[in-house]
Amino acid sequence: MNGPSATVVVLLAAAIAIAVAFTLLLQGPEDATPAMVLVAGLGLALLAALAVAEARRRRQARLAAELEQMAAQLAQQAQQLQRAERAQSELLARVSHDLRTPLASMQGYLELLMLQRGKLDPAEEHNYLQTALRQSERLSRLVRDLFELTRLESIEVPPAGEDFALADLAHDTVQGFAREAGQRALQLAVAPPTDDRSWAALVVHADIGLIARALQGVVENALRHTPAGGSVTIELGRSAGRARIVVNDTGEGIAAEALPSLFERYRHDDRVGGGGPQGHGGLGLAIARRIARLHGGELCVASERGRGTQVSLDLPLANATRAAAASPSTDSRRRN
Repeated sequence: MNGPSATVVVLLAAAIAIAVAFTLLLQGPEDATPAMVLVAGLGLALLAALAVAEARRRRQARLAAELEQMAAQLAQQAQQLQRAERAQSELLARVSHDLRTPLASMQGYLELLMLQRGKLDPAEEHNYLQTALRQSERLSRLVRDLFELTRLESIEVPPAGEDFALADLAHDTVQGFAREAGQRALQLAVAPPTDDRSWAALVVHADIGLIARALQGVVENALRHTPAGGSVTIELGRSAGRARIVVNDTGEGIAAEALPSLFERYRHDDRVGGGGPQGHGGLGLAIARRIARLHGGELCVASERGRGTQVSLDLPLANATRAAAASPSTDSRRRN
C-alpha cells in the first residue's frame, strides 16, 4: 500500500494506540498488560512516524514548488534570450544595411572621380564631391547616434539636473537649425506664449545637455520629413504638473501601422517611403525617448498620414522637483 490508503491505515493505528494509552491512564499502570503497552508504544511510534512523514511531505512539496518556480523563471529567461538573439540579428542586419548604403555610395563616387580624373568639368566634379560628403556625414551621424543610444541605455541612475528656462532652450534650438530650415525652404519657429507669465514659469529641473540633445533630435527628424513650404513649430506649456514641449510639423505623417514600432532600434521612420530621400536609421526618436525616461517622463508621438506629426516631451518643473526633494526631510523632522 502507498499513498492515501497507507496514510489511512497509519491514522487508524495511531487512533487505536491513543485509545489504549488513555485506557492505561484511566485504569492505572498496574492493570496494564504487556500487549496493551506494546500496542500503545507501537501506536505512538506510528504517530511519530506519521508526523515525520508529513513534515517530509510538506518539505518536498515546498521544494517542488520552488523548483517549479525556478523552472518557470529559467523558461522566461530562455525566452528573453531568444528574443534578444532575434533582436540582435535584426539589429545587425539593419546596421549593416544602413552602413553599407552610404559606404557603397561614397565608394562609387570616389572611384568615378579617380577614373575620370581630369576629364570632368569643375561643376560636375564638385557635385560628385558634395554627394560623397553628404554620404560621409550620414554615416558619421549614424555611428554617433548608435554610440549615444548605447551609452544612454547603460545609464540606470537619473542624471544630475539644474534649473533652466525652457523657452531659452527652445529659442536656442530654433537658432541652431535656422540655416538648415532655410535650405529646405521650411518655417521653423517657437509658438508665441498665451501670456508672458506662462513662459516665465516654465523653469524645469533637468540635465540641460541631454534635454537639448533630445529636442535637437526631434526637430531634426521633423525637418527631414517635412517637404518644402511646410513648417515646424515648437510649443511650450504644462500638463499634469509638468512642463511640456511639443514639436509639430506639417510633413507627410507616419503610417498608423508604423507607430507601434517607431522607437525600436534601427526601425526606419516610415514617413516618406522608408525613411525619406536621405534615409535614416530611426535612432533620433529612440534617443529622445530614452532621455525623457531618464528624467521620469515620456516621449509621445501622434501622427496621421497627410496630416503631419506631433511629438511631445514632458519634464519635471523646478518647483515640483525641489518640493519632492524637501518632503523626506520634512517628514523626518516631524518624526523627531
